[in-house]
Amino acid sequence: MKKKRFRFQWGAFLLMIFYGGLFFLLFTRMVNIQATGQVEGQELAARAAAKYGKESVITANRGKIYDQNGQVIAEDTLSYRLVAVVSEAATTDPKKPRHVVDAEKTAQVLAKYIPAMQGKEDEVLKKLNNRYRSDGEPLYQVEFGSSGRGISHEVMSKIKEEKLPGILFVSDLKRYYPNGVFASHLIGYALKKDNADGTVTTKGEMGLEYTYDKELTGVNGKMKYETDAFSYLLPNSEKMVTPAKDGDDIYLTLDKTIQSFLEEAMTKVEQEYNPESMTAVVADPKTGKILAMSQRPTFNPETRDSQNMKWLNEVIEETIEPGSTMKTFTLASAIDTNTWAPNAEYQSGSYTVHDRTIRDHNQVGWGQISYLQGFQRSSNTAMAHLLKLIGDDVFVEYLDRFGFGHKTGIDLPNEAAGTILSKYPIQRVTTTYGQGSTVTPIQMIQAMTAIANDGKMMQPYVIDRIVDSSTGKVIQNHEPVEKGQPIKADTAKQVREILASTLTSEFGTAKDFILEDYEVAGKTGTAQIPRADGTYAWGANQFLYSFLGMAPVDDPQLIMYVSVKKPKLNNELGSVPVSKVFNPVMLNSLKHLNINPGDVQYVDKVDIKDYTGQSAEANEVELGNDGLQPVIVGSGGKIIDQYPKDTKQLVKGSYVFLKTDGDIILPDFTNWSLRNLLVFKSMTGVEMEIFGEGFVASQSVSPGTTITDNSPIVVKLKTPAESFVQDVEAASEGEIEQVEDE
Repeated sequence: MKKKRFRFQWGAFLLMIFYGGLFFLLFTRMVNIQATGQVEGQELAARAAAKYGKESVITANRGKIYDQNGQVIAEDTLSYRLVAVVSEAATTDPKKPRHVVDAEKTAQVLAKYIPAMQGKEDEVLKKLNNRYRSDGEPLYQVEFGSSGRGISHEVMSKIKEEKLPGILFVSDLKRYYPNGVFASHLIGYALKKDNADGTVTTKGEMGLEYTYDKELTGVNGKMKYETDAFSYLLPNSEKMVTPAKDGDDIYLTLDKTIQSFLEEAMTKVEQEYNPESMTAVVADPKTGKILAMSQRPTFNPETRDSQNMKWLNEVIEETIEPGSTMKTFTLASAIDTNTWAPNAEYQSGSYTVHDRTIRDHNQVGWGQISYLQGFQRSSNTAMAHLLKLIGDDVFVEYLDRFGFGHKTGIDLPNEAAGTILSKYPIQRVTTTYGQGSTVTPIQMIQAMTAIANDGKMMQPYVIDRIVDSSTGKVIQNHEPVEKGQPIKADTAKQVREILASTLTSEFGTAKDFILEDYEVAGKTGTAQIPRADGTYAWGANQFLYSFLGMAPVDDPQLIMYVSVKKPKLNNELGSVPVSKVFNPVMLNSLKHLNINPGDVQYVDKVDIKDYTGQSAEANEVELGNDGLQPVIVGSGGKIIDQYPKDTKQLVKGSYVFLKTDGDIILPDFTNWSLRNLLVFKSMTGVEMEIFGEGFVASQSVSPGTTITDNSPIVVKLKTPAESFVQDVEAASEGEIEQVEDE
């Protein structure tokens, strides 16, 4: 038998070595990976987490803003964000496209329904046609920034009805202002902003939304979890949740009902008189709480659309010359220093300071009259004489006590301080009646709290409290702050009584502000408006009209300041548009707060009756003794007609016309109103040509003349505002000069 010889299989041996070495390398690599958890210096766990670990943001709600009674003023609410799918890859069935097919039609529809896109169809179309990223990679979908956010359910529904392929809506939150135009410059607004990291944050842009952005802004939470390769949640994966912390809620001192009264009145006056601007504030004098604040022009924070609007809060940030409302505090200074003698007399008309002369608004004054009458007539020269009695330095000190020239410290940004001009004698004189020196409306409110609150001056504020929205815990609570006591309690009471007389006295300038159920105290103001070159604007409708008032007089519960700049008047006094804001707001607010009218007795009201068939001469004496102004139309004897007929009560100083038979004897029309002229004309049939507006300044036929023919009588009227124009004209002749602070 032949013996087999062993042959070494080199091929097999080499294969064994090769695969054995390869196995060894793989095994070593696996052991290394197992031990270190790294591949080429990268953590495998981290890469797995990046690929399969997901993290989503839990959006925090922005804090709400409420009025003092918990009525919502601003809150986050559900809205929608627009997404347009532009990639054709999204469509699997050509009959059911899931991407934007007709970009032009889509752009037209979106620009039609979405307010922020209206008029921007070309921009929308450009966005829809943009199919690639900047790096050349194809885009799957596009969004539209702030224009595509905050879409309401109503708008979304209208767009969905158009059945546009590729248009999707994603639930989102938006800042919502349910009341529309509502203290807009105070509340401000907030908008969503894109961050560099791709997230979106709601940021306050103006007003309280901006000032208290930190308090209102919440902290977003997050949720971490794991998914498989198809993005499905792994069954046993553990979620890690960090909950969101919503922003704090802010409760304001505003009363939604009173603010609504104010907005309604402001809008009506704006539409009727088309003024350049308006401001108004309602406050509680006991605490300093601001109950309502508004201005015109304004805006709706939902749309932020407005024309010719200043974005600053004029009540806080802009100064004005206050006009005769400042006489309130000149009067208070005089009473508090015991230099006020209401029945003492002075010569009205003009007052000279060195080489400069100031005049009363009618240029000539009213002769020798009492200081009380001078205040009721809003006499500038009365204030100048009072300053001499008070003393310049003492007067300036009182203005400082009232807070003029200083910020009130209200909890709002960018407050202006105003300037009290006191360097030169003429400046101190003109400041007594509100010319030259500047104030803010909020300073007028603060100073008026001292008059209304028995001498205690309260700091105005708008933030009542800040509350943790999660726990309800009060984080910050605002207590009323007394800023001082510039005058004595008895002084404040006397000032209120005298201010009330400006409404009820026959000489009063504030009769337009009488309320039916409540007694009002206040002071009107007509201020010239300075130009940039230091001169004053003049001419028709070139004034700032205002009123600073309170009610009820005995124990004021509300104070209110209203200003109307450059209204388009129609044969009316400047106080009329101001009263159309003040009167309804004050009356409705007092009733809303259940303030008891009490015994509202105007001591200057007089009962009248039917005088027909009685003696004109006897009733003339009786009515005159009662404080009324009777006018006999005819030659006297038996009364055959009268005006007014149906009125039961009249304010003292009102005219009563008693018609008799006989010749018509022309009365003195001086200071008659247009209404009284028209009553006389209607009763007598006398022809008149009436020019101007306001009160009678001159007549072409002398008083006492018996009318024997039908020749027209020319009567010229003049408003207090027109007297300011004459002041400016006189200044150009060197008679009056406004001295600038040097």
